[in-house]
This record gives sequence, C-alpha cells and structure tokens, in this order.
Amino acid sequence: MNFEFSDDQKLLKEQARGFLASKCSAKEVRRILDGNEPYHPELWKGVAEMGWLGASIPEEYGGLGLGYLELCVIAEELGRAVAPIPFSSTVYLFAEAVLIAGTEEQKQKYLPKVSEGAIIGALALSEGAGAVTPKTIKTSVAGGRLTGVKLPVTDGDVADYAVVAARTGAGNDEGSISLFIVDMKAGGVTAEAVDTVDPTRSHAKVSFDGAGAEPLGAAGQGWAILDKVFDRAAVLYAFEQVGGSQAALEMARDYAMGRYAFGRPIASFQAIKHKLADMYVATELARSNSYYGAWALSTDAPELAIAAATARVSATEAYHECSKENIQVHGGMGFTWEFDCHLHYRRSKVLSLVLGSLPRWKDRLISRLEERNAA
Repeated sequence: MNFEFSDDQKLLKEQARGFLASKCSAKEVRRILDGNEPYHPELWKGVAEMGWLGASIPEEYGGLGLGYLELCVIAEELGRAVAPIPFSSTVYLFAEAVLIAGTEEQKQKYLPKVSEGAIIGALALSEGAGAVTPKTIKTSVAGGRLTGVKLPVTDGDVADYAVVAARTGAGNDEGSISLFIVDMKAGGVTAEAVDTVDPTRSHAKVSFDGAGAEPLGAAGQGWAILDKVFDRAAVLYAFEQVGGSQAALEMARDYAMGRYAFGRPIASFQAIKHKLADMYVATELARSNSYYGAWALSTDAPELAIAAATARVSATEAYHECSKENIQVHGGMGFTWEFDCHLHYRRSKVLSLVLGSLPRWKDRLISRLEERNAA
C-alpha cells in the first residue's frame, strides 16, 4: 500500500504553494483580519480560476474530476497560508452534501456553479453552544417552509446557498432530522455576522422565518448523510491542519535559529530543542494519519470512518500544539499583534471546532473501533 503522492500531485502542491505565496501573504491575511471584508475576494476569484473549487467534482458537473488526493494537496496549502476564503464551507461541506445526497437535477444545478466560483456554500447545523445532537436541533420544516435559528454558521453571512439540518419527524432520534438546501438571498432568511476568535473566517447567526426549503436526500436521512459528509470533510480539514502545523513549526524553527541569547542561537538551548522536536513529531504523526485518511477517501474504502476520525484527532492535536508552542518559542514577542504567530493559533481554534469538538471525535473513533472489533 503506497500512501505517497504521485509526481503530478507533488507538482500541483508546488504550484499551489507558489500561487498562495504570491496572492495570500501574511499581509493579505491581516487585511481581512483587520478590515471589514468577510473574506478575500481577489483570492477567491484566483482560486476559482485555478480550478481548485472543482478539483474533486466530476467533469459531468463542471468540475475537473481530478479526485480527492488532489483536493487534499490543495487543502494542505490553504491551511499553510491561513487562506481567508470560504473554500472549506463551499467545497468540503456544501458540494460534498450535494454530491452524496443530491438528485441528478440538483447536481446539475449547483455543482457547476461551485466549480466556477459563482456561488458560495455553507452548512447550517449548530444552534448554539454545546455539542450538536438530533435532540438539540429545533429548526423545523412544515409545508416546505423552514423556521429556526442556526448559530454559528461558518460563512453564513456570505453564502448564496446553505445545506440546513432541520427537524421533520416527531421524535428526538436521528430519523427525525432531514436536510434542505436554502437560498440564502431569498426572503425569510436573515444573516447577522458574529465575532469569533478568528476574524479571517466569517461566521454568522442565521434566522429562518418561513424560508423556502428544497429537500436534499430522503426525509429522515439527514443525520446519516451528515455522517458521510463529516467523514470526508474530516480528512480534508486534517490536511488544512497539517499545513498549518508545518507552517507554525517552520516559523518557530526560523525564529529560534536567528534569535541570539547569551551569544548563542536560542535553538541551541535544550528547552527549545525539546519544543521543536515535539512539534515535529506531532506534525508527522498527523501527516501520516492524514495520508491514511486520504487513501481511504480516494478509494471509498470501508476503513474511511476510522481513518477520518484518526486523522481528525491527530491533526487537531498537532495544530493546537504547534500553534501554541510557536508562540512560546517566540517568547514575549510571540504574544504581540505585530508577529504572525497568532494567525495560526486563531485558525487552529476555529478548525478544532468546525466539525465538532476534539472529545466528540475521540468518542467517535472509539465507538467505530469497537464496532469494527465486534464484527
């Protein structure tokens, strides 16, 4: 079993890194962090022109049909650059939900628009603080009209369409939840931007008041569809986290090599060596698990559920470790606004929650291992 990327995929990685280095410098990320724009429109346009939005979308739906390995390569570079664009919401969540559960008509309607960057997508699931379960979802649909409040919705204030989880059954079990596609610019939808720890990624409180709702997948199958979407997205987010971990490690290494104390580079001190070694090990462990997840995703292997949860857990821990220790290696300067360390720390916090918290993914991994071992 070979988990290595091919020469073509490595070339794509180099091209992606070069493009993002020229279009998404720390200065450009800070432009979004400090400004009022919810995302970087020029970068979004450039990414669409590069064809990245349609990398894994089949050619019959307007995509490039390259596959998931290529999308993983792109995701790692986006994470490395802390890209301030709604890429993950549109590609990992909205497009994947349509690919998994959409009718042929829905795929023909939405996926070409995603590929060309004509629309921004989102997933509206959470309804406040705490873990999301079928019982916590109060948003409901009656007579084709959606009513409820979702908070927070990543990119909810800029999305053109969103996949929304809503209650359609009487009980509190998974069978009571269905999915719907909602036009976010239509009547009955109000989006209000909310502040988060990472202003480079937009979040919103979205209220639905009798909004039109288009069914996505069979009634009562919403939770099962979300499980599949999350398994795929977990692998892709893991690559973003690995990219971020690697960037934070390199920032710490470069600073430690160039910063002198008592006539020596601080990188020569044992305490700094230990930190850098721990960051390296965490990143490589996450990378290995993410490669395994990429293989399972690209081959639709039965191990995908376990591989995805493993990648998610290790990548979340690695990005948190590296972004935190990068600040420590920088000493007092790492806490200042002027240094870029906090860009990765903020992004690591947001990515650690976007698909559910780390404890929930650890529980998910344990339950899936138990199910496999009991079979």
